[in-house]
Amino acid sequence: MSEFRKDPVTNRWIIISPEFRNRMNIPEKLEEVNSGPIPENCPFCPGHEDKTPPEIIAYRKGGEKNGPGWWVRVIPNKFPALMIEPPLKRRGIGMYDMMNGVGAHEVIIETPNHYMSLGKMTEKEVEDVLWAYYDRFTDLQKDPRMEYILIFKNHKREAGSSLEHPHSQIIATPIVPKRVMEEMKWAKKYYDYKKRCMFCDILTQEKEDGRRVIFENDHFITFAPFAPRFPYEMHIMPKEHQPSFGMIKPSEMPHLASALRDALRRIYLLLNDPPYNFIIHSSLQSRKDVSESYHWHIEIVPRLIKMTGFEWGSGFHINPVYPEEAASQLREVNVT
Repeated sequence: MSEFRKDPVTNRWIIISPEFRNRMNIPEKLEEVNSGPIPENCPFCPGHEDKTPPEIIAYRKGGEKNGPGWWVRVIPNKFPALMIEPPLKRRGIGMYDMMNGVGAHEVIIETPNHYMSLGKMTEKEVEDVLWAYYDRFTDLQKDPRMEYILIFKNHKREAGSSLEHPHSQIIATPIVPKRVMEEMKWAKKYYDYKKRCMFCDILTQEKEDGRRVIFENDHFITFAPFAPRFPYEMHIMPKEHQPSFGMIKPSEMPHLASALRDALRRIYLLLNDPPYNFIIHSSLQSRKDVSESYHWHIEIVPRLIKMTGFEWGSGFHINPVYPEEAASQLREVNVT
């Protein structure tokens, strides 16, 4: 039986329709490949550092800068969507608004191992990747031109990755993206009406309900959202109210690594290492106007279905799996 559900965060309706299960494309089997020879054409593998732009930061066991010896490495994107150097210039052509492509576009190379992935890493290895996110986020937000910083990962070609080697990306822009603006808008409306953070209320209700909760530790909770756009979608949120990812405490980072590794491990095992995207939605610490109403979080989306013309034309996402069912299946996965 199909039903409409409304997402309180974006104020958008989605459709849950089990009749559309035949649209899902889950890999038939899990193929475990953890090691192998270094591919000659991979610019992210150790020994190929000269094939990338000079590194911005690297966590190293030894060796020279821009050489082997690192275990996490951050570089400028060789083909950036935006450039950091030019000054910001806004202009108009009649009724149309324009500005030059100012921003930052960086790549976080998550491991020297070409055949590794976050879902197979140890918690400490995932934590080091998160620290690289944090270091670049807190540095980029110092640029007064930047209004938003998005950290994201595309896993596999079907999710938008152009290179196989495990990596994620960070883009800083002089504009807040539309989807994030929607979240901030409705969170602010909710706060103005109830004097409470909507995300904190969501966490309270999810814990009381329990059916959609997948994982929980002292500082973070993972759950399937009430109105998910995609099958097996998961959100990770800090239990403490924090508007910005840049506000995470050092003592909390191992707990975030545990939650993220757990979530990615569950879809790796349950869905046979599917393509997926994850994104970190966060305000900048300078955004005092949303400090009480917004709550940073991670959204994880396995890419099991393709959007149809109805979805593109209407804005309604059709999800063939109820979140309660998805959460139940994900909870049952043995992640050890």
